[in-house]
Amino acid sequence: MNDGATISPGKLRRRSLVDWVLSKGLGDLIKFGHLEVITPSGNRLNFGDGGGAPVVVRFTDSAAQWAFLFDPELRLGEIFTDSRLLMEQGSIYDFLILVLSNIQASPKEKPNIFARIAAQIRFATRRQRQRNTSTRAKRNVARHYDLGDELYALFLDADWQYSCAYFESPDLTLEQAQLAKKRHIAAKLMVDRGHSVLDIGCGWGGLALYMAESAEAGAVTGITLSEEQLARAQQRAAQRGLADRVQFQLQDYRSLNGQFDRIVSVGMFEHVGLSFYDTYFQNCFRLLKPDGVMLLHTIGCTGVPTQANPWLDRYIFPGGYLPTLSEMMPAIERAGLVLNDIEVWRLHYAQTLRIWRERFMARRGDAEKLYDDRFCRMWEFYLAFCEAAFRHEDVVVFQLQLTRRNDTVPLSRDYIAQREAQLRQREPSV
Repeated sequence: MNDGATISPGKLRRRSLVDWVLSKGLGDLIKFGHLEVITPSGNRLNFGDGGGAPVVVRFTDSAAQWAFLFDPELRLGEIFTDSRLLMEQGSIYDFLILVLSNIQASPKEKPNIFARIAAQIRFATRRQRQRNTSTRAKRNVARHYDLGDELYALFLDADWQYSCAYFESPDLTLEQAQLAKKRHIAAKLMVDRGHSVLDIGCGWGGLALYMAESAEAGAVTGITLSEEQLARAQQRAAQRGLADRVQFQLQDYRSLNGQFDRIVSVGMFEHVGLSFYDTYFQNCFRLLKPDGVMLLHTIGCTGVPTQANPWLDRYIFPGGYLPTLSEMMPAIERAGLVLNDIEVWRLHYAQTLRIWRERFMARRGDAEKLYDDRFCRMWEFYLAFCEAAFRHEDVVVFQLQLTRRNDTVPLSRDYIAQREAQLRQREPSV
């Protein structure tokens, strides 16, 4: 089998302009693997070198084909969600992995003119779409995190960790890897007895409770904009007899007062928005004691700045954006914070998402009872696309350790492993 489409544009069984354009576009892109596309006109187009398990997709109408060609970043997820792109063999994850791995192998291959124009417009208007004021930020959070705890219980670990797990070894379970993540963060923060800890974007409270129980912090404050997460976090603190030491509040980071020995923020910075980076870090400086330590854990990109994925922005994480270091560092410097340590987690989130996706798909019937088939297809695409992006695009997790002084943390990183060993002794077995 030759590279590209095995049916040449001039030999389509039934004449169709959109089939010809699709054949040309995918033929230039898919050089390895085995992709077959069935079109509404009856043509079966084969792409790649025939290696690996075949992935067979079918467009139900020509408008879906045109949508995919004109704006694949936005419209691929839409037509899959609407059942206008069907998987005849393989899964949507298999299709995404095949496409993105071919793109990764040919980075100089440019998208078509229409896709380039759409990307340029989104890049030019990205700051406007990310103006996450306090009111808008709360509305954005509600659209994703207030979908119902029953949904998240289908695929998260028992501690409700909805962020990247830390696979110290590849054989860890999700529960063990999420515990390792919390341990690693607490070790970097050097949390000790009596310390006050602020958790910005505390989710369902798992990390804050860990800081109080295993890290033995004196007082922990967790803030969130999700009403459903707040209710469960408060319930969990009360059930563990920690309500006097762990307080959860429905509050924006911009309106919080006081100072803390330690500040941690996991999976929240992606929702801040480019226009508010200075505001965010200036508030962190204000809230951190002079001898305090902050740990920022965020998804980011190792390439050049770009725009948010339009499908994720519209349907999953409105107002979200994945920063590069070059976008974060100027705001950190202007705020007066000192960067002590950067750690880059590369494929840890891909492994986390794989487990989430497999758990979600195993309980898809339960998810459909909560919502409907269309919602399940949307979330299948979300989990599959994100996993594929972490495997074949420039998406990683950054952990930045920040202080107000340059002599706050030890000069070598040995203390991290030492503190992790201490924390292990205090943890319940998983």
